[in-house]
Amino acid sequence: MTTRTRFAPSPTGHVHIGNMRAAIFNWLYARHTGGQFLLRVEDTDRERSTPEAIKTLLEAMDWLGLNVDEEPLYQSTRMDAHLAAAEKLLATGHAYKEDKGGTGQGECIIFKMPGTDIEFTDLVKGALKKPAADMADFVIVRSNGTPVFHLANVLDDIEQKITHVIRGDDHVENTFRHIALYKALGAPVPQFAHLPMIINAQGKPYSKRDGDAFVGDFQSKGFFGDALFNYLALLGWSPGDEREVMTRQEMIEAFDLVTVRSSPAQMDLRKLLWMNGEYMRAMKPSDFAALCRKELAAAGVVPGANADIVFALMQERTKLPSEIVPSTAFFFSDDFAYDEKAVEKKLLKEGVFQTLEKIAGILQGLEQFDVETVNVALHNFVEQNGLKFGDVMPPLRIAVSGQQSGPDLAPVLAILGKDNVLARIRKTLARFRA
Repeated sequence: MTTRTRFAPSPTGHVHIGNMRAAIFNWLYARHTGGQFLLRVEDTDRERSTPEAIKTLLEAMDWLGLNVDEEPLYQSTRMDAHLAAAEKLLATGHAYKEDKGGTGQGECIIFKMPGTDIEFTDLVKGALKKPAADMADFVIVRSNGTPVFHLANVLDDIEQKITHVIRGDDHVENTFRHIALYKALGAPVPQFAHLPMIINAQGKPYSKRDGDAFVGDFQSKGFFGDALFNYLALLGWSPGDEREVMTRQEMIEAFDLVTVRSSPAQMDLRKLLWMNGEYMRAMKPSDFAALCRKELAAAGVVPGANADIVFALMQERTKLPSEIVPSTAFFFSDDFAYDEKAVEKKLLKEGVFQTLEKIAGILQGLEQFDVETVNVALHNFVEQNGLKFGDVMPPLRIAVSGQQSGPDLAPVLAILGKDNVLARIRKTLARFRA
C-alpha cells in the first residue's frame, strides 16, 4: 500500500506554526515511506478563505519547501458530493432529519452513532477507546443545506485515498466520530496519528501572545525556511540521537511516527534563534557577504575596502539579518552611535578614562598592528596593571564601536587599524570626559 498523507488547512490569512508543524510531519512521513503528500484547502468559509488567504498559505508552504505530489483539492468544489453522501446515509438508515432545537428554521441531517464502543490504535498515543454512551449523534448537514466539517473532512479523505491522517491531538474526539462515518460509508478506515500540542512556558497552547506564532512572522524577520522547518520538525519528534541541525534528507531518513512523543512540545524562541544562527554560519561566505551588502545598502551604509574581512568575522556571530547593520556599520563609519546604557555602566566609572589613555599609549607604540600583536599587548596590560579583563575590554570596545558586546576585540581593532582606533579613543574621551 502506498502511503498517502495530506495537509488540510482552512486558510484565514495567517498560517500558525502549529498547523505548519502538522504539515511538516505529514510531508516527512510521506517522504520517509516513499509515499505521496497532498494538499486539501478547506475553503468553505468564504468570508475568511479569501484568495489572499489562500495565496498566503501556498507561499508559506513554498518557503518551507513543502512540495505536494498532486494538484490541491479545494473543498468548496465538493459540496455536491458531500450532500449526495448525506442523502445516501439517510437512505441506508445511518442518518435522519430533525428540526434541531425546534427553531422552525429547517431540518438538519443528523448522523446516527452506531451505539457501540469505538476504539482504534493511534500511531502516537497508542490504544484509544470511547464508550458508546459517551458519543451522541451529531449534525452532518446544517439546516441551511451546507455540510459540516465532519462529513466533508471524511469524504474528502476518502476521495484523496488518504491512508494516514496525521493531525493535532485536539482532533482526537473528532476521530471517534469520523471512524463511525467511514464505516457507515463503507470506506476503509485510515490510520490515525495525533500530534502533541505546542505549548508556551506556562504549559498553555502557544499563541501570538507568547511571541511570533505565524510563519509569516518568522519569514519577515529573516529566518531561514530550512531553519524553521528543522526546528518545527523537532517539536515533538527527535531522530533518537543528539542531532539537532539536520539536512532535509537526514530528517526524511530518520522520521517515523512511532518516535513522535505524545507529550506537549514547548516552543522555545531562543532555541529557534540559535538554530537560525547555525544555518547562517553554514552559508557560503560569498552568500553571507551578499546578504550583508544588501542589508547595509538598505541602511545607507557603504562598505569599505575591508568589508569581506568584516563579514567573515561577523558570520560566526550573526543569527538574523537584522543584526548585520548594528554589528558591522561601525567598521565603515566613524559616525556611530553609542549604547547609552553601556556608556553609563562601563565607561563612566572611576579610573576608566585613565585606563583608556594608558591603552592608547600602549597601542601607539606597537610597530605591528595585527591580531596577535594587539592581543598580546592587551593581555600584558591587564596583567601588569593588576586589572581584570572586564575593567579593560568593555570600555575599549565602547570607545571604538559604541557597543558593549561583539566578536573578539583584537580582530576588531586590527581591522579598524591603529590610526582609526587611536582617533576613536581620543574622540570618546573628548565626548564623555567631564
